[in-house]
Amino acid sequence: MQISASGLTAYVRDIFSRAGCSDAEAERIGRYLVAANLTGHDSHGVIRVPRYVSWLKEGEVEADKTPEIVTDGPAFALVDAHYGFGQTAGPFATELGIRKARENGVAIVALRHAGHLGRIGEWAEQAAAAGLVSVHFVNVAGSLLVAPFGSVDRRFSTAPFAAGFPVAGAEPVILDFATSAVAEGKVLVASQGGKALPDGVLIEPDGRLSSDPATLYGPLDGPERDNLKGAGAIRAFGEHKGSGLALMCELLAGALTGSGTAGPGARRFCNGMLSLYMTPEAFGSEDAMVRETRAYLDFFKDARPVPGGEVLLPGEPERRTREKRLAEGVPLPDPVWETLLAAGRPYGLDGETYRG
Repeated sequence: MQISASGLTAYVRDIFSRAGCSDAEAERIGRYLVAANLTGHDSHGVIRVPRYVSWLKEGEVEADKTPEIVTDGPAFALVDAHYGFGQTAGPFATELGIRKARENGVAIVALRHAGHLGRIGEWAEQAAAAGLVSVHFVNVAGSLLVAPFGSVDRRFSTAPFAAGFPVAGAEPVILDFATSAVAEGKVLVASQGGKALPDGVLIEPDGRLSSDPATLYGPLDGPERDNLKGAGAIRAFGEHKGSGLALMCELLAGALTGSGTAGPGARRFCNGMLSLYMTPEAFGSEDAMVRETRAYLDFFKDARPVPGGEVLLPGEPERRTREKRLAEGVPLPDPVWETLLAAGRPYGLDGETYRG
């Protein structure tokens, strides 16, 4: 089925408003989750709603927590989200980084103890819209999902990385990916009737490669998924290179920020993020940078494609998908829609009325 972005946003907003979030926070949760679906990153979209609701009920994430600036320097800040929603902490930390970078040329913002931050490219896009270059390292404390290169044992979170580069007069370049071969949310999507996983992105305890979500979740009985029930792991992307980048995300976003790494021991689930923000003018002539950027991107795009292929800049597929889904609606597999309907029922909401 397909549902309009506005109807889906309103439904998710109303779920969280009735679940205990303020209207403003509920609106942000709905807007950012649906924005992920619009870009084609369904793994970080509304499929997360049942988990978010469960976390809120269990106290894993807390409604309407005001992020606290723990350390505040001219070009540096440490922000503690106090386990509030990432859709509140993420834009707060990003706006703080933008402001400090505009005042000082560069800025570093460390964010700790945030609820799930969603699609990290969102924060790179926010900075790029303000004319800033940004780099973001993220980890997930309490989330052991990924095996390092050469191992079958879980040692990493999916440890996302994102970067954004504004382009004068054109769309920014936005790079956004999990350092795992696939995001855990993509395994979740596949387990609920969505796009199948590529071959060999998971690994069984005996070293056999797999694309079966049961490797991560165990038997797929009913709609619930628990990655603690699976015996296997997600693989790091790019063999030793992705594994090394994941390690640095754990250290920079988890250990350095004080948010906590993926392990060992029992840890409360949260995201840590270390972000760098840079104003182009701090590095010399802005006109020269613009000329060099446009010339190189034209050179990049002019590369001959493989037969049947196309050379795309990071961020182009997301923009195309956004345009298509805004026009045609957000596609949702039936099992995902059923979980969303179930999430709204306890609050007296009938999701079908939002389809329009």
